[in-house]
Formats: sequence, structure tokens, C-alpha cells
Amino acid sequence: MEVKSTSKYVRISAKKARDVAREIQGLPVSSALDVLNFTPRKAARLIGKTLKTAIADAENNFELDADTLIVKEAVIGIGPALRRFKPRARGSAGGIRKPTSHIRIVLAPGKEEDLEKRKKRSAATAKPAKGAKAATKTAKPAKAKQPAAAPAEEAAEA
Repeated sequence: MEVKSTSKYVRISAKKARDVAREIQGLPVSSALDVLNFTPRKAARLIGKTLKTAIADAENNFELDADTLIVKEAVIGIGPALRRFKPRARGSAGGIRKPTSHIRIVLAPGKEEDLEKRKKRSAATAKPAKGAKAATKTAKPAKAKQPAAAPAEEAAEA
């Protein structure tokens, strides 16, 4: 059972919104919400609203568990552009386009095994913290330095 949610005529360009939408495709719903909450862009807030709507629909209308859902698709389509004019030099006018877009989120229930594999894979590929990286290196034993022969000893031998 797929759950779809759509927001139409959103006042953001499709190009700007697609960058954020690509980040959440294929993620579990909880991870996708975390990514969107910590992304400092207008598109993240708008996509987050649509994602929360899809989750609410899945829980209330289709009786699905939100913990097992994954983001199957996050598609941003181009909507109609508002056209405005701005005065320019010597009595001319320059056109201004104010683009809109349509956001479509599709959620699908994921298998429990797939979710566990994704969590393990993401934990394995996660970058360790700076302090943890230094702690995980194995310490190599220090080599004993040979003292250099003193010039006086070399003169005595000769």
C-alpha cells in the first residue's frame, strides 16, 4: 500500500527544492524527518510539511505504522510561474518570473529486515567524530634511537 501526498503551487523554484528532495529518497521516515529538520533551507520546511501530511494519512486513513514506512519517492514538479514586470531604464520594462512547484511524496511500507540492514549500513558508513578517530588508531611502539657517535670518539679510533 502506497501513501501519496501532494502540495501544489508552492512558491519555490523546482530546482532549489529538488536538491533537498534527493536527500530523503529511500530513507526511513524518521531519518527523513531528521534530515529535513536540520537542513537550513526553505525547501526543507515545505517538503517536511508534505512528508508529515503523508505520515498522518498513512496512520489515520490506512492504519500503517509510521516506524515501518520509507520514502519511496520525493518528486518536485514545475508549476506555473507568476509573471511580473519591473521598471527599467529609459521607460522600458523587464520581466520577472516567480516560479512555483508541486511537491509529491510517496511512502511505502518497508520490510523489517530491510530497515535493520539500512540502519546497520548507515552506522557503518557514518564518519567517526574527530576525537574518536584518534582513539581508534593503534599505537606503534617507538623505535629506540641509536645515539650518534661523538666526534671525539671518532678521532680516538683513527
